[in-house]
Amino acid sequence: MISLTSTTMPQWLLIPLVALLPLILILKSKQVRRTNLPPGPSKLPIIGNLHQLGELPFRSLRELSKEYGPIMQLQLGRMPTLVVSSAELASEILKSHDLESCSRPDLKGTRRLSYNFLDIAFGPYTEYWREMRKLTVLELFSVKRVQSFRFIREEEVSEMMSLISKSSSSATPINLNEMFFNLTDEIICRVAFGRSYKGRGFDDGRFGDAIKEAVAILGSFSATDFFPYVGWILDRFTGLHGRQEKCFLEFDHFYQNVIDEHLKNERDGSEQEDIIDVLLKVGQDQKGGGSLSNDHIKGMLMNIFLGAVDTSAVVLAWAMTELAKNPEVMMKLQDEIRSTVRKKGKVVEEDIEQLKFLKMVVKETLRLHSPIPLLIPRETRQHFTIKGYDIYPKTRVLVNVWAIGRDPKYWNKPEEFMPERFMDSSIDFKGTHFMLLPFGAGRRICPGMHMGIATVELTLANLMYAFDWGLPNGMKKEDIDVDETSGLLAHKKSPIYLVPIEQNINLISI
Repeated sequence: MISLTSTTMPQWLLIPLVALLPLILILKSKQVRRTNLPPGPSKLPIIGNLHQLGELPFRSLRELSKEYGPIMQLQLGRMPTLVVSSAELASEILKSHDLESCSRPDLKGTRRLSYNFLDIAFGPYTEYWREMRKLTVLELFSVKRVQSFRFIREEEVSEMMSLISKSSSSATPINLNEMFFNLTDEIICRVAFGRSYKGRGFDDGRFGDAIKEAVAILGSFSATDFFPYVGWILDRFTGLHGRQEKCFLEFDHFYQNVIDEHLKNERDGSEQEDIIDVLLKVGQDQKGGGSLSNDHIKGMLMNIFLGAVDTSAVVLAWAMTELAKNPEVMMKLQDEIRSTVRKKGKVVEEDIEQLKFLKMVVKETLRLHSPIPLLIPRETRQHFTIKGYDIYPKTRVLVNVWAIGRDPKYWNKPEEFMPERFMDSSIDFKGTHFMLLPFGAGRRICPGMHMGIATVELTLANLMYAFDWGLPNGMKKEDIDVDETSGLLAHKKSPIYLVPIEQNINLISI
């Protein structure tokens, strides 16, 4: 799909690409010759620099930037691509030239599939997109709206803690990756739909699996991304097109059923207003052509699920991984939480503002392990210049926030997990400090940032308050791997298994 953060092109795809060479050469002959471009590595015929992306593109691109500089021009197939790997240049793109570079590749035309609603989630910069964005920011994920869902987060975290408590007696290691995904899935389902839809809407109750499949598809290699007009042939050949159709048509059917249920008021009247209620109300308040259609609502829901469920779970998994590798940091965090909360029995959201070290731990996790290491690609809308280089329209833009977060120019001992670096520091992740950009910045900053952070902080605080955490038998902290997977999100390659050791919180009086 639209992500350029996917793994490198499978080598066997070179065979059909060679067969398409005549058509590609004809198209290339019509291309306007451009000069004064940023530096970059030499490219191969047809595939350009695709072969240099490697298994983990964000790592490969950082290595290339060491040779060619923090602004590079690559040719990924037929797509001219600008790669930015410094805070200063990220500020140029996301702030100074935000308007010129805030679009997305258009899904219409050569890539039109059955799921029209996905265009709303990832569409180009248009008046239509701006209206949807405004609705998302003001109605769905404002600070006030996020706070109204506090009880959902607290209830679901309490349910998770009860499950962990039952497991702690047997001293069995817990797959925290899976537990975190189930938690965030339940939270977002209740926020969006008003209640859990586990086991509903999908024949085998695999709603969470469907979310994982959708994220995997968006992060997989799609030839159409790199070879417009002809890449769809390869996508059909590899089966990606069929996977896309099956997955998103399944969501289309599910969302329609949920919308119909809301329209028919087939729910418990005691349920709090959810996101579908808000969207339906907005649609009813609007008149004429400006009203929200079902496709609009489906697009908003798809954006929420793809952007919220897996990302929060990924951040939690990395946080617990780093705490397990750094037990002295874990103890310091536990001391802060337990001395603040004492015998209350659990951490609630009103406690979070007092937990300064917790916030440092979350920031440090986001610095080292941005869930989307290469921000979702932008596309330039018009010509502009950066550092004297010409940037032309229809150029893909990749901001390597993973590389920026580990740049020794901005961070002391950048490869080490040191939450204390944020002590007395004003650096934040809200889009104004460009050395820390897990949520992006500018017009395309993640609108669900407040919701995601609230979930991560509450969950992590309760895990540290109620339990100590040990490693499985025979395992040392040095054995914990920190390898990432390829794809749109930087998942931990292998799940983190830890042993919960329940504390008697009634005796906590630090």
